[in-house]
Amino acid sequence: MALTVLLGLVEVPAASAHELSGYVEGEVRLFPENPNHAGQRDQSASLAFQPEYYHEFESGSSFTFVPFFRLDSADAERTHFDVRELTYLWLPEDFELRLGVRKVFWGVTEVLHLVDIINQTDLVENTDGEQKLGQPMANLSIARDWGTVDLFVLPYFRERTFPGSKGRLRFGLVVDTDQAQYESSAEEWHTDWAARYNHTLGDWDVGVYYFLGTSRDPSFTLGTDGAGNPVILPVYQQIQQTGLDVSYVVGNWLWKLEALYRKGQGDRQGLVRNDYVAATGGFEYTFTGIFETQMDLGVVAEYLYDERRDFALTPFENDVAGALRLAVNDAASTELLFGWVQDIDTNARFLFLEASRRLGDQWTVDLEIRTFLDQPPTDFLFALRDDDLLQLVLQYHF
Repeated sequence: MALTVLLGLVEVPAASAHELSGYVEGEVRLFPENPNHAGQRDQSASLAFQPEYYHEFESGSSFTFVPFFRLDSADAERTHFDVRELTYLWLPEDFELRLGVRKVFWGVTEVLHLVDIINQTDLVENTDGEQKLGQPMANLSIARDWGTVDLFVLPYFRERTFPGSKGRLRFGLVVDTDQAQYESSAEEWHTDWAARYNHTLGDWDVGVYYFLGTSRDPSFTLGTDGAGNPVILPVYQQIQQTGLDVSYVVGNWLWKLEALYRKGQGDRQGLVRNDYVAATGGFEYTFTGIFETQMDLGVVAEYLYDERRDFALTPFENDVAGALRLAVNDAASTELLFGWVQDIDTNARFLFLEASRRLGDQWTVDLEIRTFLDQPPTDFLFALRDDDLLQLVLQYHF
């Protein structure tokens, strides 16, 4: 309602330009190991469609609409529709005002984006947390020589998506999203707030923010579904979070840090403190023109820490990560990223390979491999121990 009123106050100028783009993709997921949980499918195939309509007005203001739809052969929960963006951008002289649904990304590190909090994770798309649901918002942005200030009003909360009973890459018990619980009596209609300041000063890029509202990361409790079967229930609590992201470029070095302090997300038994600190940081060094070619090789090293340790809602609470990023710099924009994450306290390891390449002017192909090694029963990823994944995606861009 608030967004509707605000839109009504903005005078929409005459139209001047239209642009339609987007992609259609086919995806195949192969799991070499048999499923570990009852009801799961061995393999899956899916189709996805994401068009983008962009309309620019003579004043420079614009309108963007990006819907998304996926049809999956194995998991009914992965067949879903979302509005990634539905945004009007108003551009007067002194500020920018964005109204509607959009995606906002904060973060600088490679393996885990701790400070990225505005949008909810679309977990059925990918376990890496990179895919996000569209977030309703009003965003006022003021840019000056001393930096940029962004103010956010978030009037509606998006619940995280989770794989269904037939899907892979899930917990042993299904997460029942129909029985989501909230700390706020307003539930998904609780209005959240955020303010962020960022500034680039020479080789330094610094951002700091404060968030007040519903945590995008749910806690979990046990329950039963309508048939009396045990399920996991997501619990969304009210939090206060202060976040910091810093990057520094010097020569071929890129140093980066993300850190947060969160208050308000403990457990109901009082066994876990409701405030904690988490951080991830490291560097990337790029070797240019390796082997006397046009290729570049980046070496990434990061450390991931969460003060909650064994009670953390993430597998990365005391881990080291490394990666090699190869940019071939050819006409097909071929890129490869090979990485690994090692738990310091156990032998648990997580390896991944991501590769992409253009096929002509309108086609791209992406390959992703993920494997989980030596996961002990106490590890967060133990339920995924037999879910090694090979994923192939072919996209047509228009």
